[in-house]
Amino acid sequence: MTDLDERFSGALHNTSRAWRQALDRRLKYLGVSQASWMTIAVTAKAREPLSQSELAQSLGVEGATMVAMVDRLVKAGLVTREPSATDRRVKRVVLTADGSLLYDKVRTEAAAFRKEVLAGIDPKKLLAATELLEGLQEVIDTGSVP
Repeated sequence: MTDLDERFSGALHNTSRAWRQALDRRLKYLGVSQASWMTIAVTAKAREPLSQSELAQSLGVEGATMVAMVDRLVKAGLVTREPSATDRRVKRVVLTADGSLLYDKVRTEAAAFRKEVLAGIDPKKLLAATELLEGLQEVIDTGSVP
């Protein structure tokens, strides 16, 4: 691994973590953890309700961790578990009205945060960085990397 490869890897990891932590600090007034608001956001953005295992995979957590998180969100009235139409063993996670309201607040705060952080970035550099990251994700997602 070259020095640049290592610098890039470290910068990517540290920036991603710092971004989530800064946004989490901004969302503290909502009274939900980073894991909770990220779960709510992934659930809200899904084209169709996700199973608990699909949700766990999207968030990069273990299934047991996701079960506990969904339990907490159900108890808080933010999501419900609904049976799958095709497999009775599977439960789909669906936002409640309160969960949707929370997501609206998260989305609004996240948009304001992005605007503030990216305000001084040259749009051409932002586009180049975005395309680079999207390309890396595609390589990783398609399994082109061992």
